[in-house]
Amino acid sequence: MQEFDQENFVHEQVEKTKELVGKHKALVAVSGGVDSTASAVVVHRAIGSNLLCVMLDDAFMREGEPERIAEILEEDPLTLPVKVLNVQERFLKALEGLKDAEEKRMMFRETFYKVLGETAKKEGCKVLVQGTIKADVIETTGGIKTQHNVLDQMGINTVDRYGFKVVEPLVSLYKEEVRKVARYLKIPPEISERQPFPGPGLSVRVVGEIKRDKLSSEKKATAIVEENFAKHNPSQYLAAILDNQTTNSSQHTHNRAKAAHLLNVPSSQVSFKVLQSKATGVVKGKRRYGKIGVLGAQRRNGTSHSPSISSLVALQTKIITQDLSFSRIFYTLKERAEKQPYVVVLRAIDTHDFLTAKVSEIPWKTLEETAERILESCSNVASVYYDVTPKPPATIEME
Repeated sequence: MQEFDQENFVHEQVEKTKELVGKHKALVAVSGGVDSTASAVVVHRAIGSNLLCVMLDDAFMREGEPERIAEILEEDPLTLPVKVLNVQERFLKALEGLKDAEEKRMMFRETFYKVLGETAKKEGCKVLVQGTIKADVIETTGGIKTQHNVLDQMGINTVDRYGFKVVEPLVSLYKEEVRKVARYLKIPPEISERQPFPGPGLSVRVVGEIKRDKLSSEKKATAIVEENFAKHNPSQYLAAILDNQTTNSSQHTHNRAKAAHLLNVPSSQVSFKVLQSKATGVVKGKRRYGKIGVLGAQRRNGTSHSPSISSLVALQTKIITQDLSFSRIFYTLKERAEKQPYVVVLRAIDTHDFLTAKVSEIPWKTLEETAERILESCSNVASVYYDVTPKPPATIEME
C-alpha cells in the first residue's frame, strides 16, 4: 500500500478548495479538535480572509475550553480569525428532557446547524467547511451511531435545509492521517495530538437525561481522568456519568459465580448489578442499545480487589457471549457508603483506526487514585467504575 503523503494531500486539497469555494465566503466551526482545525487551516490557505472561524460555546465543552482554544488558533503560526458564540442556553433547552442517545445526537445536530445557518446568513457565507473524517461516515452510514457532521452522505440537502453547501477536505482520511496533516501544517501539539472528542461534546458522555448538576460533575470528572490517564498514553480516555439506578438483578447469580471462579475470590465477596441506563454497542457492524452489568469484588476490609485488566476483559467476554442483551461490563473501583444520584465510569482504549479498540491496561494505582479524586470532587457521585469492554461489542463512547 502506498504511503500517505501529507504534503501532496494538502496541496491537492488547497487547489480543490479554491475550485469548490471560488470567491464565496466560507464558515467553519472549530472545536479545538485536530479534524476541524486541520480543515480550517487547509481552507484558510486556499481562500484567506474569506474564511470565518466560529467556536460554538454550547455548554458541552470542557471548563474554560472555548477561550483557551480560540487563543491558540488566533496566535502564530495559525493566525485564524475566530469568533466565540455563547449559545449554551439554546443547546441546553434544545436537549432538555431527552434521554435516548440518538434523539440527543439528532437534536444536537439540528440545533448546531440551525445556529451555523443563521451565522452563515448573517456573515454572508455560502459554504460550510467541516472536519468530517472517514470513520465518521463509516459509523453513520453503517448505522452504528449518528455523527452530527455527516450530512451529504445521509442524503441531507444542506443548501435547502440550512442555506449553505458543505466542503469536507479530510473526508477521505483516518484519524492518524489527519494528525500527519496537522503536524505538516505546524498546528500546535495541544491540538494535533489532542484526545478525540465527540462533536456533541460532553452531551454524549452524560448518559440519559442531561441535568445541570450531572453535567457539572461530568466536567469535573473529565478534567481528573484526562490529567491522571495522560501519562499512560492510551489512544482515547474519558469519563462518563450515568444515573445511579439499578434493575432487579437476582437472576444474575450465575454471573457472580463466574466472576468468583475467574477472579479466585469467594462468591460472597462478589456483586453483580444491572444499571437501568443502557449504552451503545456494536453487533455485526450495527449499532444497538444493550444492558450495562456492573461487577464488584471486595476484600474483607471493604477495598476492591485489583485483578489484571486482561482477566476482567476475559470475564466480560464470557458474560456478554452468553447473554447478548449486554453491551458493556463495568468493574467497581470505589464506592461511597451513602447513596447519591449518579455514578461515573472511566474508559481508556488503545486503537489504530477507532473502528476496533482494546481496553487499556491502566495501572491499578492510577485507577484507584482517579476514582478517589472524583468521589472527593463530585459529592453527587456514589461510585466510580472502569469499563472493561472492547470495541466491539461496545462503541468507544457510551452513547
